[in-house]
Amino acid sequence: MSQTVDRALRILPLLAEGPANLEQVATRLDVHKSTALRLLRTLHEHGMVYRQEDQRYRLGARLFALAQQAMETLDVREIAHPHLLALNEKIGHTIHLAVYEEGEVVYIDKVESRYPVRMYSRIGKPVAITVAAVAKLLLADLPEAERRSIAERLEYPKYTAKSTPDAAAFLAELLRVREQGWATDLGGHEESINCVGAPIRGADGRIAAAMSVSAPNVVVTADELLKLRPLILRTAEAISREYSGNTVSKDTP
Repeated sequence: MSQTVDRALRILPLLAEGPANLEQVATRLDVHKSTALRLLRTLHEHGMVYRQEDQRYRLGARLFALAQQAMETLDVREIAHPHLLALNEKIGHTIHLAVYEEGEVVYIDKVESRYPVRMYSRIGKPVAITVAAVAKLLLADLPEAERRSIAERLEYPKYTAKSTPDAAAFLAELLRVREQGWATDLGGHEESINCVGAPIRGADGRIAAAMSVSAPNVVVTADELLKLRPLILRTAEAISREYSGNTVSKDTP
């Protein structure tokens, strides 16, 4: 990267901290004021920074517009798929990716199990919203009033003896998921199927999608599947970093 481009790019995170004057920019970049002024003028011409009446510079509207445009064109499925494939290579179980759209939680990607026993879920098919791990994650991230409104108008089918029975139980489960940062469906939809889910977050920190690993009891027990939780969370965090543009890694608890 050229020195000029490098310096110009270093100005943007500086101004993200708040408005700064010419001297402050020059000091942070360790350059002469004339060099800092030239860089700021170029960024100003392209709308990336804006000079206020007090002669301090702040981030420009054009930068925010470009960021919004980039976010709108990001395809979480395209970003997540290689990570899901890599996880499937390690553990062999079925992996789903889901999003919340227009009142439904829908699968947008699936990596099939490498074991003979397969699941009959399909891409594009809504999930069982009151029991599915991915649904719990996506709904748990909503504001409390919205969570309550959704929970109170849902029906609660008794798929199995472990299915969520009513709105009160569902809201309690969503709160638990919100606090712990992951979710499960241990026989709530099908007695023989267990599932562990993890959130995928966007640049704003909100949950944009959710992934899950599912397996039948004949392949692994629920306890054995739960032991994969750290690996599932690390995969979700890796997807989140790439999707949000935050490449700084952090340890998964």
